[in-house]
Amino acid sequence: MCGIVGFTGNHQAAPILLDGLSKLEYRGYDSAGIAVRDGEAETTVIKAKGRLKGLSEKTNNGEAVPGTCGIGHTRWATHGEPSENNAHPHVSDDGNVVAVHNGIIENYQELKDKLLRKGYSFYSETDTEVAVKLVDYYYKKYEGTPVDAINHAMVRIRGSYAMELMFKDYPEELYVARKDSPMILGVADGESYVASDVPAILKYTRNVYYIGNLEMARVRKGEITFYNLDGEEIQKEMKVIDWDAEAAEKAGFEHFMMKEIHEQPKAVRDTLNSVVKEGKIDFSEMNLTDDDIREISQIYIIACGSAYHVGMAAQYVIENMARIPVRVELASEFRYRNPILDSKAFAIVISQSGETADSLAALRLCKKEGIRTLGIVNVVGSSIAREADNVFYTLAGPEISVATTKAYSTQLIASYTIAIQFAKVREQITEEQYTAYIQELETLPDKIQRIIDDKERLQWFASKQANARDVFFIGRGIDYAICMEGSLKMKEISYIHSEAYAAGELKHGTISLVEDGTLVIGVLTQPDLYEKTVSNMVECKSRGAYLMGLTTFGNYNIEDTADFTVYIPKTDPHFATSLAVIPLQLLGYYVSVAKGLDVDKPRNLAKSVTVE
Repeated sequence: MCGIVGFTGNHQAAPILLDGLSKLEYRGYDSAGIAVRDGEAETTVIKAKGRLKGLSEKTNNGEAVPGTCGIGHTRWATHGEPSENNAHPHVSDDGNVVAVHNGIIENYQELKDKLLRKGYSFYSETDTEVAVKLVDYYYKKYEGTPVDAINHAMVRIRGSYAMELMFKDYPEELYVARKDSPMILGVADGESYVASDVPAILKYTRNVYYIGNLEMARVRKGEITFYNLDGEEIQKEMKVIDWDAEAAEKAGFEHFMMKEIHEQPKAVRDTLNSVVKEGKIDFSEMNLTDDDIREISQIYIIACGSAYHVGMAAQYVIENMARIPVRVELASEFRYRNPILDSKAFAIVISQSGETADSLAALRLCKKEGIRTLGIVNVVGSSIAREADNVFYTLAGPEISVATTKAYSTQLIASYTIAIQFAKVREQITEEQYTAYIQELETLPDKIQRIIDDKERLQWFASKQANARDVFFIGRGIDYAICMEGSLKMKEISYIHSEAYAAGELKHGTISLVEDGTLVIGVLTQPDLYEKTVSNMVECKSRGAYLMGLTTFGNYNIEDTADFTVYIPKTDPHFATSLAVIPLQLLGYYVSVAKGLDVDKPRNLAKSVTVE
C-alpha cells in the first residue's frame, strides 16, 4: 500500500525521488518523506503530513536537497496516526541507519522492548522505527556489513516488509530486503532505481530485476548484487518492462479513471488476442493441457474486491458452460476458516497487482495442499505470477486509478476464455458453440466502445444523483454479480452509501430501507430472469423509489417501469457483464466528479492492498 522509491547515480536524487513518489500516489497515503545523502555529508531527512505537494514545497521540488543517493516513501498509517513524526524515513539514534518500509511487523512490540533494554530510545509510534534500530543494533553488535546486519534482523522480524536502507559508512549505496511486500529494482546508464511498483521508474528505465521473497540486495550506481537469507550472493535475470511510460500519464483526460475507462476496448482486445489464435483458444503458454483440464474436480476462485466480483460472474459462466462446480472465495476469509480442500481441485487466484497479501497467502495455502493453481494477474513478475503453477497475464497495461476499470474488464475476458476452453475440452459444448462463443467475444471491444461513445446521457443523469444518500443495485444471476461491481464503483469514489442485492432477497428485509426518492438500479441482461427482476423493481417503485434500468437494446418495455433507462448492445448473456459494467463505471465516475471529489485517489483507499 505504501510507496517506496530509491535512487543512486550521478543526477540529483531528490527530484527523481519526488517524481517517483508522484507516480505512486494512487497507492494511497497520508504522509511522505525523503532522505538524501550528499557524499560523506550527513543524511538530510525531510517529511511532511498530507499530500505530496507539501513535501515538494518544503524541498523546492527537490532542488533544496543536494545529493545523488536517496530514498523516499509515501506512508499509509498502520502503527501510529498520520503525522510528520510517524512519517518515513526513520533514523537510528545516532543517524547510522536511515530506512523506509512497506508492510507490517507483527512482533514489533517484542523487538521494541528488547531494544529499550539495550539503551535505544523511540520518537515515533511506528513499527518501522523498531526495524531501523534493530538493524542498527546488529550492525554494531557483529561489526559486519550491512547485508550481515539486515540478515540478522530479517530472521528476528515476523510479518511483511519491503525495506530500503542507507548506512552512514556506505554513502553512495542503498540496501533492500523483502518479505511478501512488493519491490522492483532497475538499472540504466550507470544509475540504479528502487520502487514498490513499476510506474515509479518507467520514466528512467525498463530494465528491471524482481527481488524474491526473503532476499536482500546491495544497490550501487548501475550495479545491483542480490543475496539470499544466508547472505550468499545469488544471480538474477534482468527483465524488460514492455509497458509504455506514456501509458501511465493522463493523455489529456482529466482523471486517470476516465482515461482507463476509454482504454478498455484495447485492453480487452489485447487480452483476448493473447490466447485466441486462428479462431481457437490456446493455453499452451500457460502450460495448461487438455489432460489437466479433464482431471479437475472443482474450481476455487479466490480474490478480493473487484477481482472477487469477477469471480462471482465467472462462477455463473463456468458452471453453466463447463458444468464444473465453482466456489468463489474471499481471499481474506479463505485461509482462516480452515477450508476442506480437494486435491483434484483447481484454484484460480485473481489479482491486478499480483501482490494482494490475502490472495497471495491463499495461493500458498492451496499449493501447500497440493492443489494446482492459476494466477490471473496484470503485472509480469509479481509474486502471484511467480508462485502460481500457471499464469494468465491480462494485458491491461498500467492502471493508476484506485478504482479498477480496465483490469476488471480484462479479468472478465480471462475468465470467459477459461470457461469456453474448459467446456470444449470436457465436451460440454459443440464445436459450433465453441466457435460462436469465440466470435462473440471478438465483438466485445467494439461494443464497449459504442457504450463509451454514448456517455452524455449518463453524465446528465449522474449530475442529478450527486446528493443521493442511498443507492441500491438489484439483479439476479449474472446481473447480481454486475450489481456488486457497480455498487462498489459508486461507493468507493462518490462516498454515497450503496449496496448490491440479489433481487429476490429484497422482501427478506432490505426493502424496508427504500423510501421516497431512493435510487434503485435494476440490472436486466439475463432474458430468463428479466421479468422477475422487473417485478422487484415495481415493488420498490410502489414504495417511492426512483428507478434506473440497465438492459439490452430491444427491451423497450422497461421504459414503462423505469424512470431512466440505459441500454447496452446485445451479446450472449454469458458475456453481459463486460458491457453492463461500463455504464456503471461511468455513473460512479460522473457522480464523483459532480461532487467535486478526488476520483483517482479516494479517501482511505489504496490501489494495492499488500498488508492484511
